[in-house]
Amino acid sequence: MNGNPTLLFSVLLSLLFPSVVWGARAPSSTEKLERIATHIVLGEVRAVYSYKERDGMPLLSGYEYERKVAEVKIEKVEKGKIAESLVYVRYWSRAWKGIGLPPPGGQSYDPQPKKGQFCRFYLAKNAYDGWSKGSKDDGYNVVYLNGVQPLER
Repeated sequence: MNGNPTLLFSVLLSLLFPSVVWGARAPSSTEKLERIATHIVLGEVRAVYSYKERDGMPLLSGYEYERKVAEVKIEKVEKGKIAESLVYVRYWSRAWKGIGLPPPGGQSYDPQPKKGQFCRFYLAKNAYDGWSKGSKDDGYNVVYLNGVQPLER
């Protein structure tokens, strides 16, 4: 067959898995974020730490993930109980580095907090975070996809 192999693969994949949605995921409503979150805090981002890692086979590269942690000085807790005045929240971004079109799946968190911003954070601790079942390590995951809301003071 004389055609674009990426296009052919995409067509075959969509025929085999018709329920797969290729488009981006819509941001969650405030009500949904509040329902998923185990904790909601307002605070200033003091620092952002990150590291990159690759997903997939070395030759195909797959996705490059940038795993991030924001250090947040809490000013107000709207949901849940947090005794600390400083919390570290986890989220990620990713970029396709493989050959051809990226496979279906989620996109990066949006928006992402920046150093010095004041934000509302919808967080999941030891619970479903909108993307995964959540970790059981007492860490705080930002609720996927739009669990960060930059605010004006």
